[in-house]
Amino acid sequence: MLVKIPDLLDSTQLDAVCSVLRQGNFVDGKLSAGRHAQVNKNNQELAPEQETFDALNNVVMTQLVQHPLYLQTAMPARICAPIYARYTSGMEYGGHIDDPVMGPMNSRYRSDISISIFLNPPQDYEGGELCIESSQGNSEFKLPAGHAILYPSTSFHSVKPVSSGERLVAITWVQSYIRRADQREILLQLEQARESLALEDNNPAFKRVELCYANLFRMWAEV
Repeated sequence: MLVKIPDLLDSTQLDAVCSVLRQGNFVDGKLSAGRHAQVNKNNQELAPEQETFDALNNVVMTQLVQHPLYLQTAMPARICAPIYARYTSGMEYGGHIDDPVMGPMNSRYRSDISISIFLNPPQDYEGGELCIESSQGNSEFKLPAGHAILYPSTSFHSVKPVSSGERLVAITWVQSYIRRADQREILLQLEQARESLALEDNNPAFKRVELCYANLFRMWAEV
């Protein structure tokens, strides 16, 4: 299930984020890649300096974790600290799948959902499309600045080569209370139906949908 969140960040927030990034210290992205992904990864990532990360996360992650569509889609149990990545001319990330378990040894988490947040406009760079494979075929995404996309971490995906300009993104991963993507999709559809029915006074269907949503969540949730 691919879900887009439009306008997660507004223009003022994006200006602030990009200003911080363009003054940041970037290192080779291979340093954070798993053993098999390292050979395909050619990008740069913001060095983990606490003051800089705090400034970025206060904007980017605060907006993400409070967004209703993120909460409905991800049903998050845990979310990891993001990576802020930069792609310049000649850089790409070849086809790969995200590691199933991530994080430091004392704080491991399962990657169920991958999230990319586009931080600068698509006209700032040529190429750099995010390509995601699914049972419906291959899809390419080059979203406007401030938009985000959520997709299953089980998907094979890549970033096409950037031929000119600079691509800036924030990337993070979520461990969901609901491990399976098909179950998350059912619950999302039920939640959206429940929201629509809640607008109708005394609709008896609302109570039945609410009951189904709560009990399916209880049945499938891993806590």
